Amino acid sequence: MKMMWRSRLRGMLLLRSPSLHPLTTRLTLSSSSSRPPFFALHKTPSFHLYSSFPSPPLFYSPVPSAFTVPVRCLSSIFPATAMDWNQPVSCSEATTDAHARGRSLGEEDSRRSIPVRAYFFSTSVELRSLVDQNRSHFIPPTSRMTNYVVFRFGNVLADYNDSNASLCGSDCCYMVVFQYGSIVLFNVPDHEVDTCLKIVGKHASGLLPEMRKDEYEVREKPTLNTWMQGGLDYIMLQYLNIDGIRTIGSVLGQSIALDYYVRQVDGMVAEFTDINRGMEKTGTFTMERKKLFQLVGKANSNLADVILKLGLFERSDIAWKDAKYAQIWEYLRDEFELTQRFASLDFKLKFVEHNIRFLQEILQNRKSDFLEWLIIILIGTEILISVYDLAHKSSITSL
Repeated sequence: MKMMWRSRLRGMLLLRSPSLHPLTTRLTLSSSSSRPPFFALHKTPSFHLYSSFPSPPLFYSPVPSAFTVPVRCLSSIFPATAMDWNQPVSCSEATTDAHARGRSLGEEDSRRSIPVRAYFFSTSVELRSLVDQNRSHFIPPTSRMTNYVVFRFGNVLADYNDSNASLCGSDCCYMVVFQYGSIVLFNVPDHEVDTCLKIVGKHASGLLPEMRKDEYEVREKPTLNTWMQGGLDYIMLQYLNIDGIRTIGSVLGQSIALDYYVRQVDGMVAEFTDINRGMEKTGTFTMERKKLFQLVGKANSNLADVILKLGLFERSDIAWKDAKYAQIWEYLRDEFELTQRFASLDFKLKFVEHNIRFLQEILQNRKSDFLEWLIIILIGTEILISVYDLAHKSSITSL
């Protein structure tokens, strides 16, 4: 059957006029029975174009059990030159599409990255008056938490009640303001930060001489296999909606405020450290009782603010209702080490309390010593007066 098919094909090819084949290329068809037929190129893996010959345009292959098929060369489309498969290609042309795809991926990543900034510049904010003056941007709360409010700037007509709504590709900016003085900004451009701070500053009291600042990042990836994934200074979510903003903002607000109170306690620790070193050198100290009482009040107020105003040990209502946001809440608390930092703060406060008690005892002993000496002086004065009276009376009677 193979020989019959080959003879028929040769006859058909020999009947064709050579003028129809100005150029031919030699290709061979393997007839090995162990593998399917395939076209093979002889000698080298390159295309060789041959000009036409006066003889019939059929070239017999020197390889047994193979025949040659004349193929018309597309000389009108490709130049009649030989191109080796190992010939190098221009790198600029080969990588143009790769660079374009890289730029598109980079732009997509930048669009899915949401910057988060946390500020602490006052110890109290009047939320009621702040909401009254910015009612159009106010987002009503969905939980019982009353120590913070959320504002949206930008597309205020968006459906913020949609639990699956995403901020990716949106121009909305969110501001979370806490009663204890923290402000957390989501997706707010750099040139708009001062405007947001001025809005809150009108209703703030106890402004600090130095504002505390912290930065974080939220990345959205709808194709993420899990609900969330943590990273270095960022958290990756499938989407970020208003519940996520409330959850992340609550942890960041507590973290930046806790940093302020830790520094306040560090200042008290440093002050008592200097007093102890002075006592080590001189054997006494010169602190006034009023100054000591001020330190006592400062230590107690800092501890009360951390526990009561910050609500450091109160779980978010959103985290109670939804396990997804509980996972975010717990991860961020571990990421910012809120429990460990509060433990360190509590240890420092105990050190301050111990020193305050010690200094109070010293001041009390000083006061007791003063009163004792005063009593001794009064008793001595009374004795002197009595002796003087006796001496005066005896002198009168002798006269």
